[in-house]
Parts: sequence; structure tokens; C-alpha cells
Amino acid sequence: MRDRKPDHLLLLDDLRSRIRARHMSRRTEQAYASWADRYIRFHRGRHPARMGTREIDAFLTYLSVRRGVAASTHNQAASALLFLYREVLGLEVERPGRVVRARSPTRLPVVLTPTEVRSILDRMQGTHRLIATLLYGSGMRLMECMRLRVKDVDFERREILIREGKGDRDRVSMLPERIRGELGRHLQVARDRHDRDVGSGAGWVALPSALERKLPNAGREWAWQWVFPATRIHADPATGRRGRHHLHPSCVQRAVTEAVRRSGIPKRATCHTFRHSFATHLLEAGYDIRTVQKLLGHRNVRTTMLYTHVLNEGGMGVRSPADQL
Repeated sequence: MRDRKPDHLLLLDDLRSRIRARHMSRRTEQAYASWADRYIRFHRGRHPARMGTREIDAFLTYLSVRRGVAASTHNQAASALLFLYREVLGLEVERPGRVVRARSPTRLPVVLTPTEVRSILDRMQGTHRLIATLLYGSGMRLMECMRLRVKDVDFERREILIREGKGDRDRVSMLPERIRGELGRHLQVARDRHDRDVGSGAGWVALPSALERKLPNAGREWAWQWVFPATRIHADPATGRRGRHHLHPSCVQRAVTEAVRRSGIPKRATCHTFRHSFATHLLEAGYDIRTVQKLLGHRNVRTTMLYTHVLNEGGMGVRSPADQL
């Protein structure tokens, strides 16, 4: 007879099930489950149903005062615990107003100049360079790029369809002309490898939502494959099917970090910095802020307006009085 799972592990399973039922992202699922686990461990294994607002407040205070977490991290932990109580346990925590949301300070993003972008890309090679160029040329987030499927790249229309972006929203961005040829060659190499995988009994890829039931054979079709597949084949523990996951984002992050270091640029630039630079350079080129908002996938134009502050910070919008002396 198999041992029964501990109550807190069963609770975490219920949490994950509720998140998946709401079609929230896998990263949200991982983050919320992690915060729930840390909350239970902080209170020495007590079940959340036997705790409430006071214990939540104590945990969040610990994160802010003792751990010194950022406001965004504090707010994520609060959201996770409120979701746990309201959606999983079905409990309305007493005086929810006491679960204070930290005020996020306004931070201007790090932005590279076109010369600095070129300097970083020149120090990258192969697939990593192609991905970094695509991030800068389309404004995609790193995980959006990693999850691109072949069918979502339209070479004729020079468009990229970004599916299930932040907030589970789809949008369209441009395919940079500069890398059309290189991306086409990359996909041809990937297709030849996929054909060999299929011939050896592999070639499967995970499909979104319920498509695996609706289209049982689509998981081996070329159109559904990742644009940037992993170098190794793995076996799905649930089905036993062998295939390739997409490239792990940490590979690209390390390559960008190393290229920035070698370039000697004194900025803390990351993969996401290419997205900030994409937006800023479009505004500098005179494109309408609503167009940039649409390309970035921002729900509110006020989020996009942050980049107008970056423009003014460099003196590009206002002339310094010192220059008139």
C-alpha cells in the first residue's frame, strides 16, 4: 500500500490544479507553489487553513524587513497567498486590507545605444547571436522568443505572431529584415534534424492546452516544432514520447552576460535590455507611442510612456542650459 502524501503536499497539488484550470502561466504556477511552500515552512509546517491574516502579515513582514526583498517580490508573495486562501481553501482572510501591497518605486530601464547593441551582438555567435538580434529587432521577451513555434513565423508578411504572451495575450511584431536569411537557414537545419528525429521514433513536442487530444498527431508535425529547439532529446515521463524541448533561457542569458562583459560596456545589460532598447529606439525614430505599445503588448499606454522619460533623461528632449553658456 502506497504511503499517503502529507497534507501540505496535497495542498500544493490542489494549488497547481486551480492555477492550471484558470490557464495561468507555468511560471506563475511555479512561483505561487514556491511561495505557498515557503509560507508553510516559515510557520513550521502548520496547515494554512489553521492560520490567517496575522500569519500572512508576519510572513510578508519577514520578507520585507529580514530578507529585504524588492517590492515586486513582496507583492508576488502576497498575491500567491491570497490566491491560496481564496481560490484553493475557499477562505476569505480576515481583514484582507492588512495584507499590505508594497509600493513599487519608479525605476528607469537600462537602455543601450545602437552602437552598444552592435558591440554586444558582434561578440556573440551562432544561435545565441540570432536570438539576441531577434530580441532587439522585435521587442520580444526572452521566454516569448524561446516558445516561438515554426508556424508563428511569417516570412512573406515579415511578421512574428507571439502567442500567450504576458497576461495570456497574443500580439504581432515584426520580423527584422536583417535576419530573415539567417533565420531561414537556421530553420532548415532544424527541419533536417527534426526529420531525422521522426525517423528514429522521436520528434514529439508538447502542445498547448487540449490540442494533444484534439490533434493527436500534431505533436510530430513540423509546424508545431520550436523555432529554437534544445540540442538534446528527452523522454516525456508521462507519455514516454521522445522529443525536444525549446532551448533553455539560461543558455542565452549566460551568452549575453558574457558578451556585455567582453564589450566593456559599463551597464547592467541583460536579455530584457534589448526589449527596452527596442522601444526607446523606435520612439527616437519618431514612431507613434501607440504603435510601440501594440508591438510591446502593453495593456496600458502609461507603461509604454516610461520610455519617453528615458528619452528626456539623455537630454534628447530638452537642451541643457549649461550648453548655452
